Amino acid sequence: MNAIEIRNLTRNFGQKQALKGLNMTVPVGSIYGFIGENGSGKSTTEKIICGLLAPNSGEVKLFGRDSKDADVRARIGSLIEAPGCFPNYSVWNNMMLQAANLGISNAKDEVRKALKIVRMEGSASNKFKNCSLGMKQRIGIAMALLGNPMLLVLDEPINGLDADGMRIMRETLIDITKNYNCTVLVSSHILGELEKIATHYGIVRGGEMIKEMSAEELESDCRVYVALKTDKTDEALKALKNKYSRAEIENDYIRVYDDAKAEDVARFLYENDVLVTEIKTDKIGLEEYYIDLMNKENR
Repeated sequence: MNAIEIRNLTRNFGQKQALKGLNMTVPVGSIYGFIGENGSGKSTTEKIICGLLAPNSGEVKLFGRDSKDADVRARIGSLIEAPGCFPNYSVWNNMMLQAANLGISNAKDEVRKALKIVRMEGSASNKFKNCSLGMKQRIGIAMALLGNPMLLVLDEPINGLDADGMRIMRETLIDITKNYNCTVLVSSHILGELEKIATHYGIVRGGEMIKEMSAEELESDCRVYVALKTDKTDEALKALKNKYSRAEIENDYIRVYDDAKAEDVARFLYENDVLVTEIKTDKIGLEEYYIDLMNKENR
């Protein structure tokens, strides 16, 4: 069973078509990284999943049931844009208000549990307005976790966080999926951070899903290359282009693809009177993969 199945989803805002027959499949228990440029349809899709917007057409199923089903709807937690908290209330009081809104009977126990999951139990007495951005994001996730959701939908939860805040957020999201039987759909522009936690990816552009894949499929698709430096960059690049189908300059390194081996590249350049000063084998990551995919779509 999949946590989310979307087929042919459309949504218009006046004359603008935000979603153009979008399809999406999110496996149960996954951390699904939802990727796309601004205006690609990510937030619109997330709002439809959460019931904050109605689609013009298409089908949305959650755990095999219609997304309008009240029982399944009650098992969704979300943090879209920012947590709705009273700035002068303490973290604890804001959480208790949300628990009351949800009709949770054992509110104190559930609030303690949620705050512990996001590592905020020691800050329960803090006023919300005095919390850092990272703390506020974790409070928003804690509020979304009230009621033991099966699905957590997060819109840009790590943007703007410092290194320690991003680390805590990563560990929190992994903990939620591994130990609390929760599937996470998370959008982010910080692809390097997303790559550390996501088990699946969906790349959307112009309101359409252009690629879905698992982390294993991404790993196999990401090309290996040889990166090198030399004092004769122009001569080296010219020689390499005569032998290999793709050689280019990126971040002060010459990159050679075509399953090239570092020792073969170094030997070839030596035979062409070019001395290599630094050489290594590396692999493109999610960010470069995404940029390459976008460039292909532009052609």
